[in-house]
Amino acid sequence: MGFLHNLRMSLLSAWLGVAIYFSAVVAPSAFGVLRSFNLPNSSEVAGTIVTRTLSVVNTSGFGLSLLLLVTAFGLNRAFKRWSFILQLLLIVVIAAATAVGEWVIAARMRGLRLAMHGQIDQVPLADPNRLAFAALHGYSVAALVIAMMASLTVILLMLLSREKELQPATK
Repeated sequence: MGFLHNLRMSLLSAWLGVAIYFSAVVAPSAFGVLRSFNLPNSSEVAGTIVTRTLSVVNTSGFGLSLLLLVTAFGLNRAFKRWSFILQLLLIVVIAAATAVGEWVIAARMRGLRLAMHGQIDQVPLADPNRLAFAALHGYSVAALVIAMMASLTVILLMLLSREKELQPATK
């Protein structure tokens, strides 16, 4: 169990760290820095950077989820049944949230950006496309937060199972 367990936990922890860094640093920094130059299309440029970066976060989260699901069956005896089933369900949640975030929500957002001719900064706030874009942005954030919370829970379950394995057996 040792190497595979540690590898799975390390990969999931790394992905969670990347997702947190993207959410807390990359996205806000891109918008903040570019808007500070008072460019007429700063939100469009920042949005392009954030979209490309989020695509990497989502697709890597989806790919990692598939890898975790496949490798989980090599470890099923190492976990209590309820813990194993819960981990599998949470990994499916990560896969679903990142897949929907990338191939449904982000795809629709890219379509709306095209419909606005790449000038989202000049589109009135009450425009239906801009309102739809803002709503989708909220769903995108929610999808990533759900994936991050599920991954944190899986990591905690993995740690708890590891702690029980390391404790000496009492007689």
